[in-house]
Amino acid sequence: MSFHTYMLRCADGSYYLGHTDNLELRLGQHHSGEVAGYTQRRRPVTLVWSEAFGTRDEALAAEQQIKGCRERRRKR
Repeated sequence: MSFHTYMLRCADGSYYLGHTDNLELRLGQHHSGEVAGYTQRRRPVTLVWSEAFGTRDEALAAEQQIKGCRERRRKR
């Protein structure tokens, strides 16, 4: 089983970052509005990047690393 970290571009130009063990299912959920929260109000969404990892921990670490980089850029 592989795990994926992914980035979506939302209709308002913002980005969403997440991780999952089933990328196709998760994308369908984002497209249909089943995922409550950030992307639900910003559809449609477009997949702009994804990467597969061997474990959930690796996928989560990649997500957190990218989010950390984005946070540091905003604080400058």
